[in-house]
Amino acid sequence: MARLKFGAFLAPHHPIGENPLLQFRRDLDFVEQIDALGFDEFWCGEHHSSGWEMIASPEMFLAAAGERTKRIKLGTGVVSLPYHHPYNVAQRMVQLDWMTAGRAIFGSGPGALASDAHTLGIDPMTQRDRQDEAIAIIRRLFKGERVTAKSDWFTMQDAALQLLPLQEDMPFVVASQISPSGMTLAGKYGIGIISLGSMSTQGLMALPTQWGFAEDAAKKAGTTVSRSDWRVLLSWHIAETREQAQREAGPGLMRWHNEYNVRTLQRPGLEPFTSPEDAIEKTAGGENAASTIGTPDDLVKTIKNLMQVSGGVGTIIGFVHDWANPENTRRSWDMVARYVIPEINGYVRGLRESQKFLIENRTVFERAGQAVMAKIMENEKAVAALAHTGPGRVAIPTINAPDLQKEAAKRKA
Repeated sequence: MARLKFGAFLAPHHPIGENPLLQFRRDLDFVEQIDALGFDEFWCGEHHSSGWEMIASPEMFLAAAGERTKRIKLGTGVVSLPYHHPYNVAQRMVQLDWMTAGRAIFGSGPGALASDAHTLGIDPMTQRDRQDEAIAIIRRLFKGERVTAKSDWFTMQDAALQLLPLQEDMPFVVASQISPSGMTLAGKYGIGIISLGSMSTQGLMALPTQWGFAEDAAKKAGTTVSRSDWRVLLSWHIAETREQAQREAGPGLMRWHNEYNVRTLQRPGLEPFTSPEDAIEKTAGGENAASTIGTPDDLVKTIKNLMQVSGGVGTIIGFVHDWANPENTRRSWDMVARYVIPEINGYVRGLRESQKFLIENRTVFERAGQAVMAKIMENEKAVAALAHTGPGRVAIPTINAPDLQKEAAKRKA
């Protein structure tokens, strides 16, 4: 069975009031940390309003991150295609791919914030069609074609890239939230998906239906989609105990929900949390909660549940947030790497089996101790010394050590 990959998604969602320079630097420190921890992917988005999300150019941020990392893949999560001329997007992604030595993933979306589209004078009704149109053009450019195209929002005349991506086939990924448009695009072009709507219980339960949209579109277009190219977003905060995790994350979770989701975005149907305890219960309570605030074992259970509900995905992407302070947040991601990923992917299964075999077959290995005792018994001085042998006085690996105290007792008798 193919191992499950793991990554991180930074919108970012930073509370207003802190020095942006320090936030950017801490975000870069975070990418460096998860690269060292062995995570597979890092994603960051494009936003131009709301105050909480201050990365306007994911390509620029990822280029900086590329200089501080060694192996982690770096994805635009996402470039909002209707906001840009497709040729410029293609050029920037090519440059990012070369600057990161072939580690770029091209993630795109129609644009998530209505305020961003309003700022640019874009009718939201056109955004998804424009994303579709841009993907088709960019894929042709990446293949080395010379493209002439005229649209109601861009013009290209004999356009070709003078430098193609370093990767022979740069991964294309589309974002999917509530509507079927993202999944449909993935099926149409046979490309990857990152599901961002799965951070709610309703979104988690809808994953099988969403995947059906992709498969139906692929069948219609004569392409294929693979679950190995499906990324699903989850949110978590992990600590040594469930009580500690809740204590660390509760106040920040409440602030994020009340100030960002309710007050800033004014998402329909959402009510403010009344307390940190209320925030924990409504976000991470219940059997099918998409968020985990607890121990590594709790997150393992959540991921296994997601795999069962969805039918299988290729990558679990953790949502990066400021629910806890920076120190506890770093420790949370460290614990995911130390305990959750090895458990999910079976990295320690062989070690447990080896230990179990040794415990259950102890008599097989007692002959090593018998061999040591046989050599002792051949030497009169060694035999005499047994009477003075005590715990810890013999420099011998314990796995091969006979019970010297038992033998000494025999000699005294």
